[in-house]
Amino acid sequence: MTRVVDINEQRGSGFDFSGHLRNASLSAQGHAVPRATSTGTTIVGLIYKDGVVLGADTRATEGPIVADKNCEKIHYITDSIRCCGAGTAADTEFVTNLISSNMQLHALHTRKRPRVLAALTMLKQRLFQYQGYIGAALVLGGYDSTGPQLFTIAPHGSTDKLPYVTMGSGSLAAMSVFESAWRPEMEEQEAVNLVVAAIEAGIFNDLGSGSNVDVCVIREKETKMLRNYRRPNERAQKEQSYKFARGTTAFTKEEIYNMIVKEDVLQLDQPATTGQADAMETDTS
Repeated sequence: MTRVVDINEQRGSGFDFSGHLRNASLSAQGHAVPRATSTGTTIVGLIYKDGVVLGADTRATEGPIVADKNCEKIHYITDSIRCCGAGTAADTEFVTNLISSNMQLHALHTRKRPRVLAALTMLKQRLFQYQGYIGAALVLGGYDSTGPQLFTIAPHGSTDKLPYVTMGSGSLAAMSVFESAWRPEMEEQEAVNLVVAAIEAGIFNDLGSGSNVDVCVIREKETKMLRNYRRPNERAQKEQSYKFARGTTAFTKEEIYNMIVKEDVLQLDQPATTGQADAMETDTS
């Protein structure tokens, strides 16, 4: 008989440990505990004096395998709006492409510069429909008639609006950098340097993040994409050649064997000998 765990008895704070209690109950009954998955990636964004700066690493993984060392995670939405994606690469790519197309149709219909809030609404409604099964954790940033805007969208569709945000498996390391150094009204170069430092913190402290740092600077009338702005993991040249000349390694014994090659030739043009019962039946009528 399955034992029902009373979650309310365990709650004494603002934290909800119902998932842990559920897994413990399943494990005690001999069931397999649900496997935890990781989004990988470190994506960040912050608002500075004149706009928004977004940043992302460039590592794409398949479990423990690095599938792509230099993938692009800052996706185009409109000329003044970009969206960073963490999670399933295909989901982040296609959901941002879909919203980019819808935003273009929206701009043609309204004949106005699209707002970041419109893209946010489209993204959150799309993700909420699938209840988290679209594995896309997003950082949306842009500049519109209301000024610089910055949001996060979780895979289930919940959103946050903050002056600086992080998402992905390296988000905790990146957030520690933001919380220690971010301040209002930063200059552009200060903001770019802080974003780079946050991404590098994710790269060096999270196995799901790595390779290079991409940066996107969005101002009122200009968007600047800085691909591979920083390469913290540049491969160094070998100090010397490790190819050794023949005879360098000493040996104490040498034996030479004559190999005999045996070949069997099979004739395939001979008619097959099959019994009467094995012959194919044909209709001669």
